[in-house]
Amino acid sequence: MKTILKPTLLTTAVILLCVTLTSWNSNPPKADTWEPLLDLELSKWDAFVGAPHHTVAIEGYEKGNGMDEGTPLGLNNDPLNVFTTVELDGEPVLKVSGEIYGAVTSKKEYENYHLSLMFKWGEKKYEPRLDKPMDSGVLYHAIGEEGAFWNCWMQSQEFQIQEEDCGDYYTIAGTGADIRALKKENPDSDWDIFIYNPDSDYKQFKTGEDGRCRKSENYGKLEGWNQIDLVCLGDKAYHIVNGKVVLVMENSVTYNENDVAKPLTKGKIQLQSEGAEIYYKDIKIRSVNALPTEFAKQL
Repeated sequence: MKTILKPTLLTTAVILLCVTLTSWNSNPPKADTWEPLLDLELSKWDAFVGAPHHTVAIEGYEKGNGMDEGTPLGLNNDPLNVFTTVELDGEPVLKVSGEIYGAVTSKKEYENYHLSLMFKWGEKKYEPRLDKPMDSGVLYHAIGEEGAFWNCWMQSQEFQIQEEDCGDYYTIAGTGADIRALKKENPDSDWDIFIYNPDSDYKQFKTGEDGRCRKSENYGKLEGWNQIDLVCLGDKAYHIVNGKVVLVMENSVTYNENDVAKPLTKGKIQLQSEGAEIYYKDIKIRSVNALPTEFAKQL
């Protein structure tokens, strides 16, 4: 005699739960939707303009070497329009003249995020970098006072944007990190060169002579738009240039006056003005809880 089992509310619920879990596993949760950070009004940013170089045509402010000398113009005081926006092909573009060092600073702090933007170089350069490569950068986990470093930038970690050096890491004003790096002797300097290498041992970087780690390879383009992605997860950060992971830093910290470290995992974002004309567009951010697959598969 055969026994026929009739479906019950319980068995139906179990079946539906299994179907739901199977669907969830095949389609895991995605990162949050993108939040645009750039509009023509720069409504999500403040501008901080540093001290003018003595060659800058501006009166009423103490000038100097363009870095740690002179008096900063300060917050949202930009008479020379170092930071402006234009509309290009229907989208807002941030133009950074580079004439005076400084930065636009996000009004909000961010943690565990994926920042995406595009940049391209302009044509003009200014003192004190008139005879040096075009330079800018993304400063992240920025904390404390505006102008803490060189009258220009906040204490932060740096994703370097520079001709031939796009993706390098710098400590700014008392930060640090651990990076797997290969040491190379530098006959032209007392400072050694360190290059990101995922197969090397960890090297501790701190503000000072060990404050820079170079990217693994150069993927930055001198002409046209470059794609930059910065993914910050906990105390890790991933520097990505034109789709290529070029550096991974870990154990992000900040040091106090007694050289005691504490974790540095969140803060504001700054886009630098550093002696070169540069354009930024399609600046957007989203919250993440894992490294996006297209980058994770490279590691």
